[in-house]
Amino acid sequence: HSRHRPGLRHIASASGADWAEGRIMMQRMACFEKIAEARNGAIVVATYTSAFEWHRLDPDPLNFVSVGAMGQASSHALGLAIGLPDQKIIVLDGDGSLLMNLSTLTTIANAAPKNLVHFVVENGTYEANGGHPTPAQGKADLAAMARAAGYAEAQTYEGLNQFAADIRDLLSIPGPVFAALKVEA
Repeated sequence: HSRHRPGLRHIASASGADWAEGRIMMQRMACFEKIAEARNGAIVVATYTSAFEWHRLDPDPLNFVSVGAMGQASSHALGLAIGLPDQKIIVLDGDGSLLMNLSTLTTIANAAPKNLVHFVVENGTYEANGGHPTPAQGKADLAAMARAAGYAEAQTYEGLNQFAADIRDLLSIPGPVFAALKVEA
């Protein structure tokens, strides 16, 4: 049973990114610029490094900063999505942060908010505590985990061109939507 929208190209790799070979990876800010261009009045919930970079890029009263609550950005976004069902909610999560609260995937999938888009900046590190590697680095397929949990759509992006081509679809299809963004550490 496929959960992939025909218009989106599924490019999730079976084994995750090959971090060891030093492939050219996307830049977080380049991904954020594409999200900002397509935001269209959405509330953006961001955590730690993503929050600081997002605020510099797109200072807006609809930004919700989730700092000091590692792993909780997706839970905060879920609460907003449930409470404001007519408002698009975007969460900018980190892979380390998601791993601190992995059960959020099943919680979000169970609530099934159609207005929630969950972006995970996947760089293989816990940036908030010094850049230590996550145990999932190069091993776990976070989009596959979201798909298995029951997200309506889950993708992995390793190239900015494909992400840029899909961003408007990701923000317009019924959620919950998950997109792992493989970026440089």
